[in-house]
Amino acid sequence: MHRVAVLAIPAIKPFDLSMPSALLGAAELDGRPGYEVTVCTATPGVIGASGGIEVVVRHGLEAVAAADTVIVPSTASRHDTDPAALDALREAAAAGKRIASICSGAFALAHAGLLDGRVATTHWALAEEMRHAFPSVHVDADRLFAEDGPLITGAGSAAGIDLCLHLISRDYGAAVANAAARAAVVTPVRHGGQAQFVHTPLPAETGSSLDAARVWALRHLDRPISLHDLAARARVSVRTLTRRFTAETGVTPFRWLLQQRLLRARELLETTDLTVDQVADRSGLGSGESLRQHLRRQIGMTPAAYRSAFAHRRA
Repeated sequence: MHRVAVLAIPAIKPFDLSMPSALLGAAELDGRPGYEVTVCTATPGVIGASGGIEVVVRHGLEAVAAADTVIVPSTASRHDTDPAALDALREAAAAGKRIASICSGAFALAHAGLLDGRVATTHWALAEEMRHAFPSVHVDADRLFAEDGPLITGAGSAAGIDLCLHLISRDYGAAVANAAARAAVVTPVRHGGQAQFVHTPLPAETGSSLDAARVWALRHLDRPISLHDLAARARVSVRTLTRRFTAETGVTPFRWLLQQRLLRARELLETTDLTVDQVADRSGLGSGESLRQHLRRQIGMTPAAYRSAFAHRRA
């Protein structure tokens, strides 16, 4: 039986903490459980959790040493992990164990130095924080989970379900994983490369003239917008615009415009009955074929598939 240690780092999220036990516990081979899951923590006893909940964890870090796979669920203590827990993770990695994280649990792996030079993901809202805190980690927020060797990092809490099903699939095959998904009444295995379905917010107002240029651009996404147009609205040169825009948003003006056009297109697909060509025209993407190419590249779906998946959002 495959042994799994779920390492709880206070303050934990109860949903994420229970997820590996629920999903992995549903994996069976000829009626026998495929996993032995043990929840542990650096200091056993009552530990804090979000939502005013307290959780009793009876096992210590010896469970990590005995495990084949270690999973670190999300935690509110992204930069205050018990040193003993970090040492346990380092020892597990040195022993060749598989180590995974869910949501903000990736920060513990990063603090332990396990993600240096590796591709990792976390919840999209924490991606920038992770990039700044750990510049040696290649953070990719555009996926449900990222697998780099024996290290697997998951995105937001719900993506932890996909991560757990992926582990089952790797260990026992797709049939067992899909059976576990049916038993837990969740969506069957999804590929980790599938994008997180998130709305990218506008950068916070900085008080600079570029704020006005961005607002103007959002109001005119249905028309061609050049660097000269943005520079004129910001009352700066094109060179200054490019330099400051990239510094403030983290992307070039053209990249930012494409992101906003795709967001507009996704909103129209979700909330209207416009044809694909009409959606492309109103979002400034030109043709329906252009929209198909960009949407497939960004989230791995066609406009029709995206509209079908999100039809429940429509008023």
